[in-house]
Amino acid sequence: MASTLDVCRDGPVARVWLNRPDVRNAFNDETIAELTRTFAALGEDGGVRAIVLGAHGKAFSAGADLNWMRAMADYTWEQNRDDAARLAQMLWTLYSCPVPVIGRIQGDCYAGGVGLAAVCDVLVAAEGVHFCLSEAKLGLLPATISPYVIRAMGEQAARRYFVTAERFSAAEAHRLGFVHELCAPEALDAKVEAIVQAIVANGPQAVKACKRLVQEVAGQPLTAELRADTARRIADIRASDEGREGVRSFLDKRPAAWTQRQGV
Repeated sequence: MASTLDVCRDGPVARVWLNRPDVRNAFNDETIAELTRTFAALGEDGGVRAIVLGAHGKAFSAGADLNWMRAMADYTWEQNRDDAARLAQMLWTLYSCPVPVIGRIQGDCYAGGVGLAAVCDVLVAAEGVHFCLSEAKLGLLPATISPYVIRAMGEQAARRYFVTAERFSAAEAHRLGFVHELCAPEALDAKVEAIVQAIVANGPQAVKACKRLVQEVAGQPLTAELRADTARRIADIRASDEGREGVRSFLDKRPAAWTQRQGV
């Protein structure tokens, strides 16, 4: 059982809620451990087709918990490294989860919270939300979240917001491509649900392969090896049971078997 998360399951969809609204869903070592365990388990569950990551309360996440930060002030270098390594492992577990993760950003998202948003595959945010990479204000830097934030918002935007620690709006995050969908707060759940349903209507193994494809091909040079790798990938999935069923159902003009199993 998780004490800092609220985890629920609805058929093929899992929903993970940050559940510390009294501290604006700031995370501590317990939250980090529970997120790591939860997403590792969901990623291994063959019945999970999509995961929604959201938060209860007014804020999505304010970053690090103040009491946790006070404790870190007395850490040795080795203790700080070990602590940061656990955060880095948590972020990697979410990022590498084979199941698509949809981020539901209903409130402000600061510091490490931006890292949580950045590891999501699809990000939906409510109008009026603000983001902030605030670490430099404290004499720190967003090191562990940087690989994901830079990938998600682009190097040029990161060069600004890492060093200025300015707040920026959800509208600006959408313009940068960090946020995929921007909507009114009252439309947030409907937009998230539409994306979830689009995902679960697709071939389960194809969706996982598509997620992995983007992660492994992005930024790669267009070499003979890459061309051969992509040819192998499409051959593998065409020859799979799911690939054959998908093509047959399309040609027969009937729903694919996996949509009938899930009631899509």
